[in-house]
Amino acid sequence: MRALQIAIFLFFSAFLSAAAAQPLYGIAMHGDPALPADYAHFPYVNPNVKKGGHISYGVVGTFDNLNPFILKSMRTTARGMWDPEYGNLVYESLMQRSRDEPFTLYGLLAQTVEWDDSRSYIQFNLNPSAKWSDGQPVTPEDVIFTFQLLHDKGRVPFSSLLDSVAKIEKVGDHGVLVRFNDKANRETPLMIASSLPILPKHATDPDGFDRTTLSIPIGSGPYRVKSIDPGQRIVFERNPDYWGKDIPSKVGVDNYDEIAVNYYLQDTTLFEAFKKGDVDIYPDGSPGHWQQAYDFPAVTSGAVVKDVFTPELPSGMLGFVFNTRRPIFADKKVRQGLALAFDFEWVNRNLSSNAYVRTQSYWQNSDLSSFGVPADAHELTMLGPLKDRIDRDVLDGTFKLPVSDGSGRDRAILHRAVDLLKEGGYTIKGEKMVDSTGRQLSFEIMTQSADQERIAIAFRRSLALLGIAVTIRTVDDSQYQRRTISFDYDMIIKSYPSSLSPGTEQLGRWGSAAAKTEGSFNFAGVADPDVDTLMSHFLTAHSAEDFRDAVRSFDRILISGYYLVPLYHIDQQWVARRSRIAHPDVLPLYGYQLPVWWDASVQ
Repeated sequence: MRALQIAIFLFFSAFLSAAAAQPLYGIAMHGDPALPADYAHFPYVNPNVKKGGHISYGVVGTFDNLNPFILKSMRTTARGMWDPEYGNLVYESLMQRSRDEPFTLYGLLAQTVEWDDSRSYIQFNLNPSAKWSDGQPVTPEDVIFTFQLLHDKGRVPFSSLLDSVAKIEKVGDHGVLVRFNDKANRETPLMIASSLPILPKHATDPDGFDRTTLSIPIGSGPYRVKSIDPGQRIVFERNPDYWGKDIPSKVGVDNYDEIAVNYYLQDTTLFEAFKKGDVDIYPDGSPGHWQQAYDFPAVTSGAVVKDVFTPELPSGMLGFVFNTRRPIFADKKVRQGLALAFDFEWVNRNLSSNAYVRTQSYWQNSDLSSFGVPADAHELTMLGPLKDRIDRDVLDGTFKLPVSDGSGRDRAILHRAVDLLKEGGYTIKGEKMVDSTGRQLSFEIMTQSADQERIAIAFRRSLALLGIAVTIRTVDDSQYQRRTISFDYDMIIKSYPSSLSPGTEQLGRWGSAAAKTEGSFNFAGVADPDVDTLMSHFLTAHSAEDFRDAVRSFDRILISGYYLVPLYHIDQQWVARRSRIAHPDVLPLYGYQLPVWWDASVQ
């Protein structure tokens, strides 16, 4: 009886807490939203833009699917359907993330939200004006249907995120109350609000949802699919009856009447299409290419403009990824020895005109980075016994990857690499690096472009000096996607973008559960309870100080684990564009945002 009374008390306490909560126009991971309740638009848009015209994007790859939320063909789904770069053109989330704040959300499909201090629940109050492209209203039933469908048949991270939901219920005519279980953390409500699409119950077949499709879907977003040429081109047209065009979070956004995404087999072909005018935007990540490739007539005449943006973002991490599921990479000493053998100074000078900075941390150039920062008393307390898992130089802030003499064969560094490999069970015999059975250390680097192949060749050159046999296999896009989904590789080159508000996406990259889940982004195969623990620290942090130190601790254990051979980064963003494509003068925290650009030729 006593247990029943307690249960009833807790139920009604939660009910009264929900009833007492005040509707909020926006929510932030830490602190309050930067914009006031009566904000008119985001600060990085042109609110007076004249909408119209068109833009053509170009991508390398192919597509055979219009459903971006399932595992099958997850990396061959048409761009633009649900897209962090081009915008969510067809589907929408409940709230819109501002790109000028670390992690703050404002109203979209949900006009307001309500939650408690412990974030044990969140209630979404849908905008009564929200409609699907067929004119039907967006309802609480759509939200509940979507969450159940994505949980049962969606791919990671959509399905795994919903594991934290204990109960979903309709509240009134427009409300949806989501209660969380003990798998949730303080970021979970924000991820539910911003990272999950809402699908129309009346126009979605749950039985066939997990199959690829080229059927044109119904969404609530600003665009509809106009035409499809499978694998070649998809065209979106503006929905003139889009319900949300005047709400503050969408003012100055979605400015073209038509958006085309063209597909190419390789980047050289894509760049030629840009030069001819078939593609309007070309983001460039190659220093040599950026310096040397723009001598064609359109640049000289001013028809093509080169823009340089400097966002306030942490560096992220680009590197050769060890698949630690492979026995040859299971020993940290082996990974560390191989990492030391990469001669960044030689590569930077001979292949990149000294344009790059060596990446030493996953959050370099931000306050979240551990690079050059000793762990203080607060962080050490947070780490507890896990501090013994951190390399001493990483813990005290003196860690730095070795700087070579640039010769491509720095003997002192290679000698250290040999010593580490010896600790991992390998020795040099007969000019070959072999294990105790006499088997040579050998592995394959799988690449997907000429640029990746070039850097892999440079790495192979260094490893050959140690008697290590490396093969390089450059595969087409479809084979690359198939093999990465199933973790069928020894080593690949991957980029890990970082934000100022790392959260549950890190579980997909480094979490033990993700290591065993096909299609996850845990490319390194990390399955370490201590890594999981340190992720939980920043996912449950209440204060900004706790969050900062928790991320630094996590950064330290990743660096100490040598799951990647760190490469390099550039602190700028380079984009070439047709001169008729314009962008706002204000650059947000996260850098340029293509969905707020427009066609200036429109009169």
